[in-house]
Amino acid sequence: MTPTDDRFDVAIIGLGPVGGALANILGAYGIRTVVLERRPAAYHLPRAVAFDDEIMRIFQSLGLSDQMAGITAVGEGVDFVDADGNVLVTWPRPKVLSPNGWYVNYRFHQPALEQVLRDGMARYPHVSVRPGSEVTNIGQDSRGVTLTVAGNGGSGVGVVRAAFVVGCDGANSFTRQAMGAEIDDLGFNEPWVVVDLMLEEERADLTPQSIHHCDPARSATYVFIGAGRRRWEFRLRPEDDPAAITEPENVWRLLSNWITPDEAELERAVVYTFRSAVAMSWRRGRVMIAGDAAHLMPPFMGQGMCAGIRDAFNLGWKLDRVINRGAALDLLDTYQSERDAHVRAFIELTVQMGRVINTTADALAAGNVVELGEGRQEISQLRPALGPGLKAGTSAVTGHLFPQPRLPSGERLDDRIGGRWALIVGNEHRNSVPAGVAGRAREEGIAVIAEESPELREWFESSGLAAVVLRPDRYILGGVADIKDVGSLIDWR
Repeated sequence: MTPTDDRFDVAIIGLGPVGGALANILGAYGIRTVVLERRPAAYHLPRAVAFDDEIMRIFQSLGLSDQMAGITAVGEGVDFVDADGNVLVTWPRPKVLSPNGWYVNYRFHQPALEQVLRDGMARYPHVSVRPGSEVTNIGQDSRGVTLTVAGNGGSGVGVVRAAFVVGCDGANSFTRQAMGAEIDDLGFNEPWVVVDLMLEEERADLTPQSIHHCDPARSATYVFIGAGRRRWEFRLRPEDDPAAITEPENVWRLLSNWITPDEAELERAVVYTFRSAVAMSWRRGRVMIAGDAAHLMPPFMGQGMCAGIRDAFNLGWKLDRVINRGAALDLLDTYQSERDAHVRAFIELTVQMGRVINTTADALAAGNVVELGEGRQEISQLRPALGPGLKAGTSAVTGHLFPQPRLPSGERLDDRIGGRWALIVGNEHRNSVPAGVAGRAREEGIAVIAEESPELREWFESSGLAAVVLRPDRYILGGVADIKDVGSLIDWR
């Protein structure tokens, strides 16, 4: 079989939230993209239920934040409690805007979120979707990748040719297997039954505050999803039959301390094995993986989907540089080196959360943890830096996410920048940028922000820097303390 005229810049395997986000990112860059999804229709049941302020900021960059706000509810904090209701660990998430310009927690029904992403993809005529297309073979050469596709959107077996392939095909990723990528098992492997309910009526006691019930006998988690929807998760005991425990009578027995069959409809009950693992290789030549195909974490922080969408945002602008701007392929080497360390920080804290839930005895040791006394702890939002990768100027802030203030015009910073790089100049230096540097930056498509802003003033004073350059994913490439050196940040590109 020889390649047909089905030739694309990028083929995405899998159309969940990560594949959908990546397709929107590539679409905005004008990259000819095909999404191959083995299911004939969108999956109709919830899986992921939460995302954070950084992810809403990414949706903002895709022009989808208004739509996402319409299908989400703002979540609140999380408490870890013992059998008597005593709080062991608390994670407050007040309803105030974060430095990213959004709330730190949003809850949603995944089919609604996926529909927003699918509708977003429809804006781009150069992005196509082929439901009912299962990739059965991946072969590559120095110029591209050849995919054998069964079903092929209803037209039998076919061949798709793309310059690059990104597997967003989940925990059992065919792409990862085809790459021969080994898995680094990080040691958390537990079966839990996940129960989703639709309430007959809202109940005031089932609040947006999520609760982990820490009990060595039977750990349980209550999760607010949004109006009319709730989730409970229960750790299986060794004697539990995974098939029998999902029978309705057994599910309602588990739920009996909180809710009865008269108060809600059982939407689904399914056993999942919560795992912590990271693929050892995220790229082989022109084939890459993202999301659950690249890493798995238990759901206790609600960061699994978030990590995958961060993968997509990191990888998307780099593919643009390679495909549209002639950058060398080795730019793609920074994808795993930057994202791997970042996602492992979340996995480490998530696994520790799981141990607290299961034992009531351990304390958290990783992440942003504060001791409150009397054995209680408080977690704050974890914001790790990227791992080793691209950098310029001083490295103290390299790899950290830059905040998103409102500018004097009232615009959010990212709306001004768009999909570009950006040179951000501290308030007191905005009139001291060397002659020609700002003009050269604009000629190269770099947004220049040199405006009076209280939030920017505070950030630059605390960092001791005069200017920084932001990448298209809003992470800092590097900065300079002396405004005379700002040209070196531009020269890097």
